[in-house]
Amino acid sequence: MLSYPPALLEEWMRLYYFAVDADIGSSGVSDSSLADVRALAGIGTDEMDAVVFHDSQTLGGTGVRRAVARRWAGGDADRVMVTHGSTEAIFLVMNALLRAGDEVVVLDPVYPGLGDVVRAMGCRLRPWTLSAASGWRPDLDELAALVSERTRMVVVNFPHNPTGATLTPGEQDALLSIVERAGAWLLWDGAFADLTYDAPPLPDPATRYDRAVSLGTLSKAYGLPGLRVGWCLAAPQVLERMTRVRDYTTLHLSPLVELIAERVIDAADRVLVGKHAIARRNRQAVQRWMDEQGGAITWTLPAGGVCGFPRLHEVPDVEAFCHALAREQRVMLVPGTCFGTPGHVRLGFGGSGAALETGLERLAGALRAARTPALV
Repeated sequence: MLSYPPALLEEWMRLYYFAVDADIGSSGVSDSSLADVRALAGIGTDEMDAVVFHDSQTLGGTGVRRAVARRWAGGDADRVMVTHGSTEAIFLVMNALLRAGDEVVVLDPVYPGLGDVVRAMGCRLRPWTLSAASGWRPDLDELAALVSERTRMVVVNFPHNPTGATLTPGEQDALLSIVERAGAWLLWDGAFADLTYDAPPLPDPATRYDRAVSLGTLSKAYGLPGLRVGWCLAAPQVLERMTRVRDYTTLHLSPLVELIAERVIDAADRVLVGKHAIARRNRQAVQRWMDEQGGAITWTLPAGGVCGFPRLHEVPDVEAFCHALAREQRVMLVPGTCFGTPGHVRLGFGGSGAALETGLERLAGALRAARTPALV
């Protein structure tokens, strides 16, 4: 029986996500309502009323698979599986392609689910370390030194959660070349693929390398985490192996969820434009706020996504600080210990400008208090 480590990030979210006034720790844009989605995607009540709640297909309904394929898979729906968020896709891919003892290269830090499932399966992890000193820039020479004929899989997420770092197109080419030379699988988590700032989104590697498996989601850039829709792009034989795992878990999605997802994806550009505008404004607001903090907290400006990974330079116990911030100031910030990186926090800026302003103001006050000696 697999022994899973505690899901520290999920435990933190359970504690505070619904118990604060200002969330500046999450990694997605502001949530959309059904009314918002219907207006942007043009979903009529007649379409929703026509949904019959029969079982759907294991790989996903035909309509939603074709929508994913049109936007991300070059139109090839045979390479698409639709899942309960990308979290399910991660679990299915790992269990379909890995076995105990396999050597797996994983970014460090990384979204915990990408490493914890591999660890629970008994694989041997080799960390590809991102460093704050280098602005979290991925070192492709280090990756080349880590990957060998023993490497079964390389696991990455770009743009990166929690730092917001990403690759240039040339660096992505180099990464694919390194993985292909070893004949390894590449698991590419593209949760933030549609949310970049100074460069267009990277090409999906699953359309370029047959042993690449890429993941996407409507949770992060689209503001639909409660819809629980993700997808996996892979060779049909990989998807077939994933279905054998899914037969013992979720089986399929709801037809109503698939209808909404299909129409959102078809209207993706309209859905994204407003989210992008808010993310850009908020990113600039956080940078201005950082500049005003006198070095107590510093970050590398994220190149993608809506979170960064700043360091708190004058707080000796960052996790305790984040607990107090949530309980006393009702502001959620995620400590770096949830990502195995003490001293840092995940700071999210995808929500409303008002919530971000409130959260940053209270965080600034808590930082001032932390470096002011108590009167005795």
